[in-house]
Parts: sequence; structure tokens; C-alpha cells
Amino acid sequence: MSTIRTTARTTGVALRAVLVLTVLLGLAYPLAVTAVSQIALPAQANGSIVTSGGKAVGSSLLGQSFADADGTALPQYFQPRPSASDYDATASGGSNLGPSNPDLVSTTEKRRAEIAARERVAPSEVPADAVTASASGLDPHISAAYALLQVPRVAEARGMSADEVRRIVESMIQGRDLGFLGEERVNVLQLNLALDAASARVGESR
Repeated sequence: MSTIRTTARTTGVALRAVLVLTVLLGLAYPLAVTAVSQIALPAQANGSIVTSGGKAVGSSLLGQSFADADGTALPQYFQPRPSASDYDATASGGSNLGPSNPDLVSTTEKRRAEIAARERVAPSEVPADAVTASASGLDPHISAAYALLQVPRVAEARGMSADEVRRIVESMIQGRDLGFLGEERVNVLQLNLALDAASARVGESR
């Protein structure tokens, strides 16, 4: 009888502990974190959504394609890094191929030749991030060097001066984190939106 009471008491204590912890960690804590994030950092808490004309056009955290239905790069837009996941946020990931893998080497050289032809430069001038996907496959940034490489093509496609497009790029360059971590970079989506806005102003002034 004593053993039964002890077991029942222990079971009751365990069940109450589970209930209390479920309420605290499964309900109260997530709700508190959500409330604080919505008040302090609402944009980040909701996915860092970027809007244009009142409509969501993407996230500043996720790379996306600027190509037509056939996969051909749209000349009037700056192009992002390649994506091993085809810019699918539900399939984020890299190729997992090592630098000596012949398939990766072949793919990289093919991309280098295509980009060199598109931007009308020598293959040696194509930056590394232009031909390699990031670990996530969804890097929203490109290097400042790759952005500046695309300036002549974008300017020509939009009927804008190269100097004007270059100034837009330079205004969008983000510095190293904390002044020394990482490299200078440009968010492709935000750059293209700034470019659209500038093109619209040019069109209105003509």
C-alpha cells in the first residue's frame, strides 16, 4: 500500500512538473519572446520583408532570381550569386561539392565564361562570388566588386549613364560588420529596387 501511495505521489509530482513546464516553456516563454520581438524589432521578427508600391517583393535576407521564364538574366537588373537551391527558400543548402570536384570545377568555369560574355569582360575579371553559390544558396548579397562589374550592362539596358548607376551602387554598399568582419557587400534586391526608383524618376523628367 505504501509503495502504491509513493508511486502515485511521484507520478502526480511528475505530471504537475510537466504541466508547469509546458505552460512556462511552451506557452509563456514563446509568447513573451514574440511580444518583445514584435515591439522591439518588428521588421526582423516578420522576416525582414521588403515592399515596393505597398506590395511585398521579397525579403532582405533571401536571395532571389532576376531572370525571365527561360532562366536568362534580365539585362536591366543586377544579378545575384548562383543558387544551388534555385532560390527556393524551402530547399536551402549548398552543393556540398569540394573545390577539387570535377563537376563543380566545370560548373564554375562555365559560369565564369557566361558572366564574362554577359558583362563583356575578361574571365579573369569575374569575382569569385559571381560563380560560386553560398552555403545556404540564398545569399541576398553580392560583393561590391561584382556589383560594380555589372554597372555598364545595367546602365546600357536602362538608358542611364554608367556614372549614375555607379553612384547608386556605391550608395548601397554595406560595410564590414563591426568594421572588420566579412567583406563589403550589396543587397541585390534593395539595389534593384533603388535602381527602379531612379529609372522612374529619369522617365518622369523626360
